[in-house]
Amino acid sequence: MKTRRVGKLITGLIVAVALAACAGTRQKESTGEYIDDTTLTTKVKAVLLDDPTVSGLAVNVESFKGVVQLSGFVKTPAERDRAVELARKVGGVKQVKNDILIR
Repeated sequence: MKTRRVGKLITGLIVAVALAACAGTRQKESTGEYIDDTTLTTKVKAVLLDDPTVSGLAVNVESFKGVVQLSGFVKTPAERDRAVELARKVGGVKQVKNDILIR
């Protein structure tokens, strides 16, 4: 009887630790947030690649908790502005950080 209680207690602790490991903090994404950000990055990159005025291959996209960071090099300020505009229109984007440089 006592062995079963100890077994259940250990199982409960293992489950609690596993669930806590999936939780996010300010500096770390939860598992769900990671999946959401991966999807968001893919959507933004696809929109940039699909636009004829933006060199989508030259713009890097990273996401963290809904904030999209654009970096890389473009030829004109208009191309940089267009990339930011397109990224902002993607559903789920909370904010866009523009680190694109003009070459």
